[in-house]
Amino acid sequence: MNNTVKMVVAAIFAATGAYFRELLGPILVLVAVMLLDYISGMARAWAEKDLSSRMGVLGIVKKLLYLVAVAVAVVVDWVIQTAAAKAGINAVGVHFVGLLVAIWLILNECISILENVSALGVPIPAFLQTIIERLRQTTETEAEEGGSHE
Repeated sequence: MNNTVKMVVAAIFAATGAYFRELLGPILVLVAVMLLDYISGMARAWAEKDLSSRMGVLGIVKKLLYLVAVAVAVVVDWVIQTAAAKAGINAVGVHFVGLLVAIWLILNECISILENVSALGVPIPAFLQTIIERLRQTTETEAEEGGSHE
């Protein structure tokens, strides 16, 4: 790769990181746990002699659609920011909906990973599954309540 392409790629990542700030980390974590879930799911399917290319492709499509869900949430955040700006409220850089969707998906992926590795015979402490499930439920509750802490 020549230096111009590297500079353009770096500039794109820098601009994206600057715009999304607090959302970039969770999206990277989401991509990482999606990969781990896919790998652990394939290992589970292989161990259960249920491995098929159709299921593998469906798994990839599902993971890509997770990213679409985050993108939709980011659009919702943009709509909220735009409406807030029209009302004279500064909400630039607030990605509340996108953040909630990303965190909720991360927690669901973590639960799925635990289920997959448990099915492969890896002992999973019950408290870990309980913590992740409680975090997922709290994230859901926060989203339903609109993030209010009354």
